[in-house]
Amino acid sequence: MRDCFILLCAGKSKRFKSKINKQFIKYKNRPLFEHSLQTALDSKLFKKILVVSNRKIKKNYKNVDIIKGGKERHNSTKNALIYLKNKKIRNVFIHDAARPNLSINLLKKLKNQLKKNSAVVPYLNSENSVKLKINTGIKNLKRDKVLFTQTPQCFNFEELFNLYKINKEKITDEASLYINRNKKIKFILGEKKNFKITTLDDFKILNSDKYYGIGFDIHRLIKNKNLYLGGIKIPFHSGLKGHSDGDVILHAIIDGLLGAMRKNDIGSLYPSNTKKFKNIRSKNMLLPVLETLNYNNFTINNIDINLICEEPKVSKIRNKIINSISNLLSINKNLINLKGKTVEKLGIIGKEKAIACEAICSISK
Repeated sequence: MRDCFILLCAGKSKRFKSKINKQFIKYKNRPLFEHSLQTALDSKLFKKILVVSNRKIKKNYKNVDIIKGGKERHNSTKNALIYLKNKKIRNVFIHDAARPNLSINLLKKLKNQLKKNSAVVPYLNSENSVKLKINTGIKNLKRDKVLFTQTPQCFNFEELFNLYKINKEKITDEASLYINRNKKIKFILGEKKNFKITTLDDFKILNSDKYYGIGFDIHRLIKNKNLYLGGIKIPFHSGLKGHSDGDVILHAIIDGLLGAMRKNDIGSLYPSNTKKFKNIRSKNMLLPVLETLNYNNFTINNIDINLICEEPKVSKIRNKIINSISNLLSINKNLINLKGKTVEKLGIIGKEKAIACEAICSISK
């Protein structure tokens, strides 16, 4: 079966309100359209890939053709279909370049449905209450009956080509052709991440700035003191010496978050020469840092932690510590990773006289 992926990249981006058309604006260091193009290439599902554009694009990909687009979206699609007419294409997948988070999994689901259907379109249901404005007023709609269609929209080539030949109306997507002619479409559930960039605000949400901070802490182990790691007491023969409870994990996280926000370090908030903070619990030291995080509209993306010690064994306490950190930071525990590292009996840590920790924190504005 010969399938073709058509990437529509000729829009004028009128609602985007930028000097650069949205399909060419940089997202993760490459033009927006290239993300969908790369996904189509990586999927290895297509004999032919066609990019439709009104701007010159350098051809750097194998099996990718580039043709000129039309004045409107439906004109560009028709140009693509005419170009493919004699290339023995069975099905076409028509995708908007403004949806950069297309997944290979969705492509495979669509392809599978084309085995028994001539038209397959992904959709999402509305999560909001939906109203319809009509001449006599406002009408409530059942949101589970409202479909937000996505792309790629997939069709038998000959059938779609013939519909385009007789169509004289302006349409906003290919599914409209089928609906207008009362032709059957197989609708399948799409993906939330496959959303369309329409306005500059959409792009800002998609491309929200990410910042990273590194935290590190080390404390000596001493007898007759409780050991606190990640905000909880760990059964152990010794505790960590420090002006506070010595919780190296929380100290590293605090420094990592402060670093990501460019807010100095833990010592600037809690000087060790101030009696006020003597024996303070580290989970209480975390509170003003989280307040600063929230006040500045930051959210935590993920945290990666290395606990460096010979004992206690991290594998035995990992889940308890992750659950504790998840509760303290009010984030999903799946965003937290804790690894145990030894130093092969070397140095003060290797002699079991100290525990160290490092953490990398990622946040978004």
